[in-house]
Amino acid sequence: MKTWNRLLLGIGLAALLLTGCGQTRPLPETESSVFSVVSEVSESFESSEASEASEVSVPEESSALEESSAESGESSAAEGSAAPAESSAPEEPVSSQPAESSAPAEPSSAPEPAESSAPPEKDRYQTDPIPEGKPKPVEPQDVQVDTKTAYTCTLSIRCDTILDNMDKFNMDKESVLPADGVILAEQTVTFYEGESVFDVLLRETRNNKIHMEFTNTPMYNSCYIEGIHNLYEFDCGSLSGWMYRVNGWFPNYGCSRYQLKDGDKVEWLYTCDLGRDLGCDWLGGTE
Repeated sequence: MKTWNRLLLGIGLAALLLTGCGQTRPLPETESSVFSVVSEVSESFESSEASEASEVSVPEESSALEESSAESGESSAAEGSAAPAESSAPEEPVSSQPAESSAPAEPSSAPEPAESSAPPEKDRYQTDPIPEGKPKPVEPQDVQVDTKTAYTCTLSIRCDTILDNMDKFNMDKESVLPADGVILAEQTVTFYEGESVFDVLLRETRNNKIHMEFTNTPMYNSCYIEGIHNLYEFDCGSLSGWMYRVNGWFPNYGCSRYQLKDGDKVEWLYTCDLGRDLGCDWLGGTE
């Protein structure tokens, strides 16, 4: 700008000299040519100033463009970040595929220890599996007793375990407690083909005038012996009651389901400790 002012000042002085210090007269060709040059120079300077102004405004416009491009970039970035949510919607079938592929391709790859570790199933009368080599239960309703075919077995009834647990015994029953604990000494008795341990006990207690009380339990499809010789369950503690043993084995099913064979040895024993004092530790197992 200073250069432009100096130029104008020089031009003005030159014009004054040429015009004769303020006299009005027509300009000669030389003077007109000088003014044309001055006008051209001024026009060139004006154009240069315009170009300078345009150069100065360019950074502002470029910065504005950069800002607008930055804003557009941010908006595009925002749109880009939102894009996955929109694009994930149609891919739902694809996302469900891993669950299907996670299933074992072959049934053999599935673990199978559960079956081996599962407890053995009981029968319809809640009976645990019978130990190998022991007689299986026979349902009373399926048996036809043959009174023409007779066999023999031995039978005994004892309660001597009470004598070792008098601190638990109901002393109101002391009068019916045998001194030696023997209610029926071992003896040979007759039974018929198809009869059970219960059938023999019922007949022999009646023949010997021995009290015996029982109840039928349909759930176990058998008779339960509640008391013999007026000695009942719980008369000698909470774990006391009557049990039966055949040939040294305590069956894990009711006496009505045990079908006798010729020569069997049958014992009715009173326990004060759920059979443990008799050498039995089952309650649903073997001795």
